[in-house]
Amino acid sequence: MRIVNFTKVCLLCLLTLGSARAAEPLVNEAIINAPVDEVWRLMTTGAGLESWMAAHADVDLRVGGLMRTRYEREGTLGDDRTIVNRILAFEPQRMLAIRVDRPPADFRWPQAVASMWTVIYFQPLEPGMTNVRIVGLGFDDSVESRAMREFFAKGNGATLEQLQKRFWPLCARCEREREAAGR
Repeated sequence: MRIVNFTKVCLLCLLTLGSARAAEPLVNEAIINAPVDEVWRLMTTGAGLESWMAAHADVDLRVGGLMRTRYEREGTLGDDRTIVNRILAFEPQRMLAIRVDRPPADFRWPQAVASMWTVIYFQPLEPGMTNVRIVGLGFDDSVESRAMREFFAKGNGATLEQLQKRFWPLCARCEREREAAGR
């Protein structure tokens, strides 16, 4: 029986895996003027998502559950324009990991999205503030994946801006109350 050098086998595996040239994670981050429990609710419930992001949404918050969203008001949840994400993991009010299970019918990068997943981190800050960090993973150096990465960089940034805007009226009220209290 021939003994195989473990180091050589590991090196060969790394060289083979390295040929895909995984890209750096895509990170979008924003501070939201709301407590973490409220931000979590808005990101992990159908009613919450419909209050600021999607025209139609439902969430089965469990490992293996589905998060379904439809951005256009016309049409129905479940039609071919519905985005279906599968929940991979979550820690309440801390982290949510999802993967696209079914993109909308006209999604331009169906091959690349199959190897991508997203982790959303929720970090409580000073009272009433939350840092939301969206990390996209699974991109590679292919033309399709690079184009999809650019799409998600803009889309995730816009999503965080919308979430911030959801709390702007609250933000203005808080500033008025602080000024009135002489702080």
